[in-house]
Amino acid sequence: MKILITGACGFIGSNFLDYFYEKHNDYEYVVVDKLTYAANPEYISKYLKKDNFKFKKIDICNLKRMDELFLEEGFDYVVNFAAESSVDKSFRSPFVFYESNVDGVVNLIKLSLKYHVRRFHQVSTDEVYGPAIGVAFKEDSPLNPTNPYSLTKSIADNLILMAVKYQKLNATISRCTNNFGPNQFYDKLIPLCILKAHNNEPIPLYGDGKNIRDWISVYDHCRAIEMILLKGRTGEIYNIGADNFKSNINIVEQILKIMNKPKDLISYVNDRPNHDFGYAVNSTKIKSELGFETLDTFDEALLKTVNCYLSNFKNNL
Repeated sequence: MKILITGACGFIGSNFLDYFYEKHNDYEYVVVDKLTYAANPEYISKYLKKDNFKFKKIDICNLKRMDELFLEEGFDYVVNFAAESSVDKSFRSPFVFYESNVDGVVNLIKLSLKYHVRRFHQVSTDEVYGPAIGVAFKEDSPLNPTNPYSLTKSIADNLILMAVKYQKLNATISRCTNNFGPNQFYDKLIPLCILKAHNNEPIPLYGDGKNIRDWISVYDHCRAIEMILLKGRTGEIYNIGADNFKSNINIVEQILKIMNKPKDLISYVNDRPNHDFGYAVNSTKIKSELGFETLDTFDEALLKTVNCYLSNFKNNL
């Protein structure tokens, strides 16, 4: 089996590579990444000398180079993690997000069809449903994206579903809640908080800090993707959640407690435009069909995450 992992030098992509390679080291691996600000080639450096691994610095928006890659390699599986994911940046540069999150996915759809890929999996987001107020969205809930990032992800999802219906693309989509763990870039809440606290600097927190998210360890997310990729039904969407609902202020205060830092480091700043109060998905489908259950508890996974970043800071001194 040969698998293409796009965006493998980013947060979730690099964690998926680590998880999947350990379980399937008999596969052939090709990973691509255009190495933007949130990517780090060090995350894949341990694989570069392995006979069953190749890295290509390619932008998925470059159809010519991606076509050459698909022709040369003949992939069985394609898993797409490549995306612009910063909501804040999406308001400033929406067309950059459209190019990566829509045009890039269109290329992967075309090439998966052209070269008869066995399964194309798109890593989407729970944000496509929009804000959840007293309800957990199911896979067939209407989409209501409220920022350029989630809008582009919802467009890509719909294009994939249309290709499944009208062109017989073998594809699946996952929509996961907020991830945390190692390798996440510092524009996200948890790594930013750890970095700022470590340096005894003010920790910026939007609005009143009461916005709520469901947090899942990146390890459990990777487990879910493996299940969907290998056992999921074609044309299906699978929500992935952990029911760890925490407000942003709760997260920050818990990290400060772990690090033995004072709460007065918290600095409330002007809220983000269209800042959705909360997201929530119903994960019954992936649990009942594929047997998924989370293994990490939130407290243990957060402690491991904090210690991982602190170890990195120490090693990089």
